[in-house]
Amino acid sequence: MHSPITQLEELNVNNRSRIYLREISKWTFFLSIVGFIGIAFMVILGIFSNVIYGDAFNAIYKNQLPFNMSLIMTILYLVFAVIYLAPVLYLYNFSRRLKRALSVKNNDTLADALKMLKSHYKFIGVFMIIMLSLYALLFIVGMLGIALA
Repeated sequence: MHSPITQLEELNVNNRSRIYLREISKWTFFLSIVGFIGIAFMVILGIFSNVIYGDAFNAIYKNQLPFNMSLIMTILYLVFAVIYLAPVLYLYNFSRRLKRALSVKNNDTLADALKMLKSHYKFIGVFMIIMLSLYALLFIVGMLGIALA
């Protein structure tokens, strides 16, 4: 009788699994390319935000803001582009390594691909926790603001 650890070590990728994994590699490659294009648009918007938003902010606030709102928009776009780069890069690396693992039939390459997928989802999970915490904090601050008004 095999122990659960021995059974896991004997895990094989059959033909049906290879077909699914090949399709997964195609879709993750597509999504990562779309992600890179989105990052490029964010960087372009960040660079040209002064041109795009400068006149609009001046017209709305009539230069009454104590800070340059266009500069803040530039910084925000560039920060979001940098944050978005990590999960897209992990997804891209997963798709490339998975395709390579399937073509050369190498378990170590498959393990490396799955490590990239794990890193992708770990980043998304941590980012989600941070965002939910910020939403909760903003909700509490908003309720306090309403209560004090």
